[in-house]
Amino acid sequence: MNTVALAGTFDTKGKEFLYVKKLLEALGMRTLTIHTGVFESEFEPDVTNESVAKAAGYDLRAIVEKRDRSLATKVLADGMEKLIPELYREGKFDGILSFGGSGGTALVTAAMRALPLGVPKIMVSTMASGNVSAYVGTSDLIMMPSIVDIAGINKISEMVFTNAAMAMYGMLHGKEMLPAEEEAEKPLVAATMFGVTTPCVTRAKDKLEKNGYEVVVFHATGTGGKTMEKLIRNGFFKGVLDLTTTEWCDEIVGGILAAGEHRSEAAADCGIPQVVSTGAMDMVNFGQPDTIPEKFRGRNFYRHNPDVTLMRTNAEENKELGNRLAEKLNRASGKTVLCIPLKGVSEIDAEGKAFYGPCEDQILFKTLEEKVDSSVVEIKKLNYNINDPQFADYAVDRLMEMMQTS
Repeated sequence: MNTVALAGTFDTKGKEFLYVKKLLEALGMRTLTIHTGVFESEFEPDVTNESVAKAAGYDLRAIVEKRDRSLATKVLADGMEKLIPELYREGKFDGILSFGGSGGTALVTAAMRALPLGVPKIMVSTMASGNVSAYVGTSDLIMMPSIVDIAGINKISEMVFTNAAMAMYGMLHGKEMLPAEEEAEKPLVAATMFGVTTPCVTRAKDKLEKNGYEVVVFHATGTGGKTMEKLIRNGFFKGVLDLTTTEWCDEIVGGILAAGEHRSEAAADCGIPQVVSTGAMDMVNFGQPDTIPEKFRGRNFYRHNPDVTLMRTNAEENKELGNRLAEKLNRASGKTVLCIPLKGVSEIDAEGKAFYGPCEDQILFKTLEEKVDSSVVEIKKLNYNINDPQFADYAVDRLMEMMQTS
């Protein structure tokens, strides 16, 4: 019998959570109730708010006596983030379900994000119809619109609560209905791709799969890079084909698809064999033309589609890109090869194309050659554009060689 962790503010929405608890139990599942509210629960929970606060190293009663609700909420959020993964590792629950407004959503989703990929996680929230990136992050949690306020049992909220309970049931029991897997599990390889490096990565993916690997492609749009870094640290991949490192352009120059300052660290830190390149480092991503900062007026732009405008990186930016990527590669504790495509880093960085810039590319390549520690990283210069078949073949052959001997 599966157990669902039902977490939320039982002090203000106790009746609603009891209603959902009964729904889950009627479906044949056990519940583990976790109180995340500041004040006393309307029913006796399995895990008290005091236990949650204790996990963060605080005495909740002392905080409540100070009447500092803001601090109490932060403590409970920190406690949930520590406690929930521990309870899961101990086998106390199989999936987690919660309901909340803005505060309750932020409090529990932090804990959900700390759980492994694949653990069923559903948050029914008043915030689910807007930008939910702050709540979801790089996790696989599901945000479900509450339609009406969480407080109160009515015809509409009953439908929403029932659907959430049924969704959790389906997520926990659906695998029993699937046919048994017959194929042996294949080693996973992570790869990064952008529209302008698609030919390269598609060929690389096909070749890896023909050689018995399963390739997981991440679109280098900020979230893609962050997600890949997290999954590498979680031990999913045997090798990394990070050919599209364009997210550094947005991070350094100020585009809209940055992956953060910790991009390109996970494989290096975890000792995972990796082949890295400079794919799409010729471009910074912006939205529609009228959203581009005034300071970039006069630069070389390319309208990728109605909602995305690309800006060609210049010499100064390419030098900084080289410095930053070299810094990350020099952290490598495993086998690492940097492949440099001397005839262009993207589909539009080729002779006659919009972003063709051999001078700018040369500054990027020269900086990498100067700054990358050759005792840690092997540098291979290839006289191809990144999308030439020979480039993809070389990158794949080297990665397979490293994976087989690691």
